[in-house]
Amino acid sequence: MHTMLKKDFWYDLPKELIAQEPAAPRDAARLMVLSQKDDSIQHKVFRDLPEFLEPGDLLVVNNSKVLPARIVGVKQPTGAVCELLLLRQVKGDQWECLAKPGKRMQSGTKVSFGDGSLTAVVDETMEDGNKYVTFYYDTETLYEKLDEFGKMPLPPYITKQLEDQSQYQTVYAKELGSAAAPTAGLHFTPQLMDTIRSRGVNIAEVTLHVGLGTFRPVNEESIEDHQMHSEWYSVTRPAPRATASLPWAQRAAARWNLSGLSTARSCRAAGIPASSSIPASS
Repeated sequence: MHTMLKKDFWYDLPKELIAQEPAAPRDAARLMVLSQKDDSIQHKVFRDLPEFLEPGDLLVVNNSKVLPARIVGVKQPTGAVCELLLLRQVKGDQWECLAKPGKRMQSGTKVSFGDGSLTAVVDETMEDGNKYVTFYYDTETLYEKLDEFGKMPLPPYITKQLEDQSQYQTVYAKELGSAAAPTAGLHFTPQLMDTIRSRGVNIAEVTLHVGLGTFRPVNEESIEDHQMHSEWYSVTRPAPRATASLPWAQRAAARWNLSGLSTARSCRAAGIPASSSIPASS
């Protein structure tokens, strides 16, 4: 059996070819279509997607919404700049976070954000370097403060900050909880979704909150030795809206089209069949 090594996945990606901002409009992004029948390749734009869907198909999307979870503050009382990235809620106002600089943010460290109406205290450092942090604020919920002071946790290869943070949300995002966007869905527009429905394609939603693994590099040389993180997901039965009268299990005869890996992981974990997939990335 062949052992997969990290070097097997190396490839050249010139920095100048990495898009720093989304296409405008979203569905103007490029789409590469790979045929399973004859291995042919077509170069399209994303708004052409309905051409490859058929009446009776099921399109499954991930409706997770990204938290503006990257907050930059100052360490008290030194004034040193610190950064926290909220990963998941542990209990109440305590969250698991990535901290930067992590070595200088030990238990008891206090950080102030914005006008000081949001503060955080480091409770504990975990074995993997992550921090348990408790937040204190003057609003009803922490989410209000994240909306005020937080920024979208963009991937490290995106160096340009977004002027409009909604650009890092899908148009169907509703369930708050992701540390990063389910990027395959970023190219859909409301108009494109309407076009897809008008062709007789049913659209269903799952929720998978994209987590820590998105930001953590693979350090082990053997891929099998990499410690995978866990992610929270929810698959509702029956499927919503257009397929509400048909339980998911009864749709096994239809072509299943999954928008992105997070959707595919949700369906696989729930034991739901899928006959095809749409990577949906530019």
